[in-house]
Amino acid sequence: MAKGKPAVQTVRTKTTWANAFKRDWQLYLLLLVPVVLVVVFNYAAYPGLRMVFMDYKPAKGYEGSEWVGWETFIKVFNNKSFLESLRNSIVFNLLDLVLGFPIPVILALILNELRFPRFKKVTQTILYLPHFLSWAIVGSVAYQLFKPSTGVVNIILMNAGLIDEGIPFLTEKWHWAVTYELINVWQTMGWGTIIYLAAITGISGELYEAAMIDGAGRWKRMWHITLPGIKGTIVTLLIMNLGKVMNSNLERLQALGNTQVRDFQYQLAVYIYERGLNNGKFSEATAVGLFQSLVGLVLVLLSDKVAKMLGEEGLL
Repeated sequence: MAKGKPAVQTVRTKTTWANAFKRDWQLYLLLLVPVVLVVVFNYAAYPGLRMVFMDYKPAKGYEGSEWVGWETFIKVFNNKSFLESLRNSIVFNLLDLVLGFPIPVILALILNELRFPRFKKVTQTILYLPHFLSWAIVGSVAYQLFKPSTGVVNIILMNAGLIDEGIPFLTEKWHWAVTYELINVWQTMGWGTIIYLAAITGISGELYEAAMIDGAGRWKRMWHITLPGIKGTIVTLLIMNLGKVMNSNLERLQALGNTQVRDFQYQLAVYIYERGLNNGKFSEATAVGLFQSLVGLVLVLLSDKVAKMLGEEGLL
């Protein structure tokens, strides 16, 4: 530094909440709406959970309802209908996981290898559009397609000589179980595929170039580069899906269910709806919902711990 020339000093202004809000007040205003919705729908109802320890009567309110301690949980766990709905929920959610979880990974790997950008974009759009359809629409279309006598699918199969009479896809419980699972795979696979494709874009292209120079074919590149590159995303989504093993989708069950398949359709969401809203057993319905949440939390924590033991980052 030459003599006589003072050093240039950078003056840093400390950012305060007031300055940040004044500068970006529009962004904070936009953020306020989703935050309020999350607080209202996710947290404001927590004080109402005390009704699981009451014989809650809406007319009497919380102050007038009788405290019964753990009696509500004892009633629930001794109820045959609850045990039946619990069994069905666990079985079908595990089937959802086994059948539905690998499909998006496979589709993402296939789409990533396509070399025609337009075809790739069109295929992605076709795959993830069902995610935005409500189960009411999916259910109504499914019943039109799979009717035993007049459904399009059965008519095609009979005209092709593959079957002699219509298959009861949605009116017999075992056929319903298969159809129910396959429709769910079709409806959900596109959205998961997008997540994995986004993860694949983060893999360095230099790895593929080096592998090609070394003579690695397409399958070896997928196995040794693409899959390890998205392993963290796969583990994270697996942990999140394990936390949903106790859940069930009432909209999906009502859209595809009917009295003929009630043995399999009767899951926890149906139990809560019928017990809580139809029969006015609000304490029991709330107890079941709390039980679902607690079991889901335990499953997430356990799976996260196992993932970390195996060397993955985990979710938490």
